[in-house]
Amino acid sequence: MTATQACFVAHPLSPDVERALARLAGAPDVEHVAVMPDVHLAEEVCVGVAAGTTRLLYPAAVGGDIGCGMAALRFDAGADLLDAARAARVLAALYERVPRGRHRRAGTRPWPSGVEPEELSHPSLVALADGDGRAQLGTLGSGNHFIELQTDDEDRLWLMLHSGSRAIGPAVRAHHAARGEPAGGLRALDAGGEPGRAYLADMTWALRYADANRRCLLDATVDSVGLATGARPDEATLITCHHNHARRETHAGRELWVHRKGAIPAAAGEPGIVPGSMGAPSYHVEGRGHPDALGSSAHGAGRALSRTDARRTISRHDLARQLDGVAWDHRRADALRDEAPGAYKDIATVMRAQRDLVRIVRRLRPLLSYKAA
Repeated sequence: MTATQACFVAHPLSPDVERALARLAGAPDVEHVAVMPDVHLAEEVCVGVAAGTTRLLYPAAVGGDIGCGMAALRFDAGADLLDAARAARVLAALYERVPRGRHRRAGTRPWPSGVEPEELSHPSLVALADGDGRAQLGTLGSGNHFIELQTDDEDRLWLMLHSGSRAIGPAVRAHHAARGEPAGGLRALDAGGEPGRAYLADMTWALRYADANRRCLLDATVDSVGLATGARPDEATLITCHHNHARRETHAGRELWVHRKGAIPAAAGEPGIVPGSMGAPSYHVEGRGHPDALGSSAHGAGRALSRTDARRTISRHDLARQLDGVAWDHRRADALRDEAPGAYKDIATVMRAQRDLVRIVRRLRPLLSYKAA
């Protein structure tokens, strides 16, 4: 039996996306699939999807970067503080304090409370956490992960960042997917069995790791901004959310395992963050708890071009033009072409398509973007 499906999209879906959604909807025990307006093709299960099951867990419907998510924090300063000279000093400070990509200073940072690797279910995962996991704690991932300084419509200065569980998330997914049973072209674990319980425990650990990683990045960025500008954070304004997870929720009176891959939870009144591309606005939102969306929302703009197509069609000049008014490291233009605003969907169109899913609390415009590429 094929699951029910609800689509909140602004444009027709490509045949490849439709086939991937049909495979997910037809997989055993999948009761409902909600398609977000930022949906796009990815390995096995599309990004921009929420799916509900009653007993089976699908690691592919969570994805590899478990716990990937956002954090935002306001400073006690106006955006006019960030002139060109101070922006350059912020970028230089971020290079000093926020390692990018793979990082090998293992053992230099103590494990935060609640993220002890011994809790993981298998020695290979424990070893990876003690190696790459420890080394990458407090580092910024590549691809669409970023640190931005932004201004809201009242010209207040905000920080927003996007990062996840680094090497450990993909390892957790691969380890447990290999132990799953074939299920409609995917692999599934019974939540009530030992393999399912082990996956849930390791996924929860990866969620905590991803949150700890963002906390480290917040601290390093706050220090960088303070050093360059003197601005201090208002801790009461902190907003966090994550967009790759599975958790038990009640919808329409039914207990479901809600898998979100590139979708944020958006229960009624729940705060969230929906970023645009590095040259486009971002939004702070509150969920409306739409039942057909499984209380979910888009997690961002969503890719319009694959990375290969973006690198083929977007030039350095295009990137610089699209980032007019945003401070960034022009030396990395070649590496950042696949992250150009033109590679992403229009965020305003995404927000219009999900007006029944979230209420916009605040619109923010980028002033500075720091990316690993």
